[in-house]
Order: sequence, then structure tokens, then C-alpha cells
Amino acid sequence: MSTVIPVILSGGAGTRLWPLSREMYPKQLLALASKQTMLQDTVLRLAGIADAAAPIVVCNEAHRFTVAEQLRLLDQPAAAILLEPVGRNTAPAVALAALAARRIDADAVLVIAPADHVIRDALAFQRAAAEAVALARAGHLVTFGIVAHAPEIGYGYIRRGEPVGAAYQVAEFTEKPPLELAEQFVASGDYYWNSGMFVFTAARFLEALEQLAPDILAATTAAFAAATQDLDFTRIDRAAFERCRSESIDYAVMEKTRDAVVVPLDAGWSDVGSWSSLFDALVADENGNVLQGDVIVHDTEDCYVHSTSRLVATVGLEDHVVVETKDAVLVAPKGRVQDVKELVGRLKKSGRSESALHREVFRPWGSYDSIDAGARFQVKRLTVKPGGVLSLQMHHHRAEHWIVVSGTAKITRNGETFLLSENQSTFIPIGATHRIENPGKVPLHLIEVQSGSYLGEDDIVRLEDNYGREGTNT
Repeated sequence: MSTVIPVILSGGAGTRLWPLSREMYPKQLLALASKQTMLQDTVLRLAGIADAAAPIVVCNEAHRFTVAEQLRLLDQPAAAILLEPVGRNTAPAVALAALAARRIDADAVLVIAPADHVIRDALAFQRAAAEAVALARAGHLVTFGIVAHAPEIGYGYIRRGEPVGAAYQVAEFTEKPPLELAEQFVASGDYYWNSGMFVFTAARFLEALEQLAPDILAATTAAFAAATQDLDFTRIDRAAFERCRSESIDYAVMEKTRDAVVVPLDAGWSDVGSWSSLFDALVADENGNVLQGDVIVHDTEDCYVHSTSRLVATVGLEDHVVVETKDAVLVAPKGRVQDVKELVGRLKKSGRSESALHREVFRPWGSYDSIDAGARFQVKRLTVKPGGVLSLQMHHHRAEHWIVVSGTAKITRNGETFLLSENQSTFIPIGATHRIENPGKVPLHLIEVQSGSYLGEDDIVRLEDNYGREGTNT
């Protein structure tokens, strides 16, 4: 029996869910719909498919350590984590996964799912996936069609044709229709929302690419052949992958092949493409509100209010979204949340870091939170996980003063190594080589005070690094 390999696509930026979702820490890495992150929910959902093996994850290079850590916390190691050097949409991403899957099993069946979908009924999805796997083994290219309960102009549609076992032939794809046409689609009963999830064998998909998009197959094959192994990651060759055109699976293959079939799925699905769709995917209270974090509301109805770091209070709001983070607050009518993407574009254009980074930044060794800053100084709170080791580095323009709040720190400074415990401190002069390690079994918390003429993160010269980041400043 051929191996069933889940393929999780985790390359998106999720700009419509700003300020929680940002370029360097997008929505799939956040816990938005459950106690687990969306990526973790996806991993567990796919692991429940009959005979599922370890997943292949395709992700942005910048997210690699967070993805690996979230899988580790689930005790669900990946068969491979493929690092996309640039985004090229779903067809090239899945081609890379298919090439990797062939090394595991030449007859592998791939179950493709984005990492940022909500599916309330996991069992219903797993039953539909089992039907799709059987169809894929018979040579079909399978997609899931979401049973449409209401007209939606934000989704593409699939019109079903003749029955094929538990599925239907795909008769037609339609991009996001106007409302009047969407109403006709739903009333007919012959249309499903396009889910963006697929099932097929690796060999069948690569064969379809060879017939229908040979340039994508050639570029991804070259990029995968030139890939290098970096710790637990497969680093796809940048130069070769950049030559690949950006294309979706729908456009590259599914709309052109005669072997596409659609399996109906009614499992509480949402692609969480905006704050309003996240609101619809969650359970509201008796006033129609979804409240998360430290929130107090009065005379407020049908709102989504999310607090991450302080009390948020509302009075007299209706049909609004309010989202607070440590460094930004969003307030918008639910009917205008699609415009959040325009806000993010303006932030990028003006060079503001809030489009890409949170105030708290995660690193493979832990995280740092910039808690204060001014002319020639910056204060950060560092958390180093047990066994975590920062790079051996130096700075040209800043000195640092470290104070241990809790835990034990092993400090390297210009070749000298010593331990610091709670309430002890040390000074790192400009130009000194230095490193922090956590040799203990509990998290290490420090306060770092930086002072100097330039405090940017690009004033880091990495000399050694346990995580393969020598010569970088990320």
C-alpha cells in the first residue's frame, strides 16, 4: 500500500489579520481558533487520516525555527521541512513536496493542505480525505469542494459534473463571482467553494506538470536537485527557484486536466482570510461578541475584541473589530476589514517595522522583547529556553549590560567563560566577542540594556552559531 504523506503549505504572510499576523510571524503560527496554533491544528488534523505518515512542510525560510519548534511541541516530527527562498505560489511549492515525497515512496499519495485553515469537524474532514486518497490511488487529481451554505464573493467556486464514486468530475472553476452570480451558484446546488486543498499521488502530479506546465516542473526539479541540507531543513536553491514562475495549482493543472474530481466537504471550514471570517469561525457569546484576552465591553454587540497585553474596554460598539498588540491597535468596522491589507501596504511603504515584526521577536534560542528605547539606548527582555545558545557575536557600535532576572546564564566574553545567577550582571564593551547560553533546565530571563551610536539589529557580526546563521543578522 502506498504511503499517505500530508503536505502542509505554510508560506503565507496573512496580512489581512494584521496586527496579530505579520510577515515574520504570520497567522498560521498563531493560536487564533484554539489553544494550538493554526499550523499545529493542521498537523494534528492530517495526522488523523488513516495510514498518514510524517508530514512534509513547505515554509518560508524566515519561519523555519518557529515551524520546527511548533512541531516539536506536538511530538510530530516532519519527514522534511522544505525552505522556500522566495514565494512562488502553490504549484511550485507542491512540486517541491512531490519531489521530496518520491524519495520516501515512489507511489506516495499527497494530502495537500494550507496551514492556516480552520476546520471545526476534524472527523468529517478525515473521512472525506480517506475517500480522496482512494480516488488518488486510482489516478485522479482530487480537490475538496466546501458545501456552500451562503453566497460568498470572497471564494472561488467549483461546478460539479458527473458522479465518480464519492466524488464528482470537475466541470468548471469560477473565480470570485459578483454577489448575484454567487447567489445563483448556491441556489443551484451544483457549486462548491474552492477549498485550496488537494489529494493526488506525487507521480501523477509531476506527470500533470510535465504535460501542462513543463517550465514549472523544470525549474522546481533544478531547484530541488541543487538543494542543501541545513540542520533539519532542506534549503531549496535560490537561484534556480527564482527562475520559476509564480502559479497556483488551479491555474497550472486543475483547470486544464480532464482528471480533476471534487469531493464534497461539510466540516465547518474557513480559510480565515480576514478578521470577519475569523469572527465567523469562532463561537460568539449571548451578545454576538467574540472576546479574547483582558477585555471588558458595555453595550457592545457582534464585535471581535482581542487583547494581548493590556485591558481593552469598549462602549457602544456594533459590528466592529478591535485588536490590541504590544505595539499597535486596529479598530475597523467588520465590513471594512479587507482594507487592512492596504494599511499594511502603507506601513511597508513608509519603512515601518510593524508590518513585519512584533515587538516580541522569536529566535531559535528563545525570544526578545523591546520594552523601552530612546536616543542612544534600548532595553530588551531576553528569554533563553533550556539548552538555548545565542550566537558568538560582536557589535561595532553598541555596548551591552546584562542583568539576570531568573535562571542561570553561561556567559562568554572575549574568550572568558563564567556563570551568572539571579540579580548578577555583566558588561559587554563595544567590539567584545560575546555569547549567552542557558545551561539550566528552566527558562533564563535577562534584561539587556544597549547603549551606543547605532542600535539596529544589522549591527551583529556572527562568528559562530549553533543554528547555521553565521554571516547573517536574523
